[in-house]
Amino acid sequence: MAETRNHAWTAVTREVRVTVRTYYLADQSEPERGHYAWAYRVTIANEGRRAVQLLKRTWLITDAQGRTQRVHGDGVVGERPVLDPGESFEYTSGTPLSTPSGFMRGTYHMVVAETGEPFDVAIPGFSLDSPHQPNAVH
Repeated sequence: MAETRNHAWTAVTREVRVTVRTYYLADQSEPERGHYAWAYRVTIANEGRRAVQLLKRTWLITDAQGRTQRVHGDGVVGERPVLDPGESFEYTSGTPLSTPSGFMRGTYHMVVAETGEPFDVAIPGFSLDSPHQPNAVH
């Protein structure tokens, strides 16, 4: 993975810690054609005392012109992980934009494994800044 910048953002909701690291993918981007690509690596850690399961996710992806795309679906990367206390799950995904910067934020829709009690976990907002953006604005 060819990375240009590596930043980390973290949020904790109900003892579930979500950390996101971003990577600008220069080798998959074509700035002259308005195509910019990023990968993001997410770590979801259960710091609580009860097992939890991630069932769905909702992402809001906003480009530099303020256009927002909502992406909602089951699980992450084809999985619906169960995290016992002290366990974590890590995955990598990506997104393209037609602008040299933008940002993402979202929500994991989870349940307490034992009871099925639903709760939402915040995915921290994070910026997607390429070297083609003159000034990082996020």
